[in-house]
Amino acid sequence: MAWSLVERLAELPDPRSRHGRQYPLVGLLTLCLVAVMGGHTTPEAISQFGRLRQKRLGHALGFRNGNMPCPNTIAGLLRRLDPDRLDAIIGAWLRDRHPDGWEHLALDGKRLCGSRDGQVPGTHLLAAYAPQVSAVVAQMTVEATTNEHKAALRLLGVLPSLGGTVVTGDAIFTQPDVCAAVQHKGGDSILYAKSNQGTLRADLEAAFATAAGGDFSPRVTGRVGSGRGNGS
Repeated sequence: MAWSLVERLAELPDPRSRHGRQYPLVGLLTLCLVAVMGGHTTPEAISQFGRLRQKRLGHALGFRNGNMPCPNTIAGLLRRLDPDRLDAIIGAWLRDRHPDGWEHLALDGKRLCGSRDGQVPGTHLLAAYAPQVSAVVAQMTVEATTNEHKAALRLLGVLPSLGGTVVTGDAIFTQPDVCAAVQHKGGDSILYAKSNQGTLRADLEAAFATAAGGDFSPRVTGRVGSGRGNGS
């Protein structure tokens, strides 16, 4: 039987000190989940959402005396959570509900809205998005010392089997190691070949010209393209 999301959230390690934990971790996360689903996306709004529902919701969430947490309590917890572990838990919950996998996963990088702090750049994320369920099934932080290409290799490494899945992405992912990682997981990829990837484009044009002449075999007899920025 598939676990509920609340049951999955119980797998997340509590980053807070054991001393002074007034609210249970799963209760706090469930409050955040329900509030965000209702459009309340800041610690202040989440706290106000809870207080407006009074103690009945607090008791249901396991809060002592039914009292709701203040914004600082919510913000402090969210800052300390391990985002990669949380993403993995949510991804596992989604996979429980889609055991046959995904028809399509799109690799997409973005800056997290509202994460920029003055001169400090915003958080850069790389996500694997499944249009089939309109959900991100996994994502990774792209550290300042790396790029989306390297983050994609990490992300593909934590995904389950991709048998029957087509992975798409823009030209930054058109790399031999990314294609190999998708194939290793059992998936297929559709990636862009830009004009600066001359060898790859020439190989692709030659393959389509051969197909147009009726002399095309689906069997791969050699590597397509070579060098940096080319698929395989």
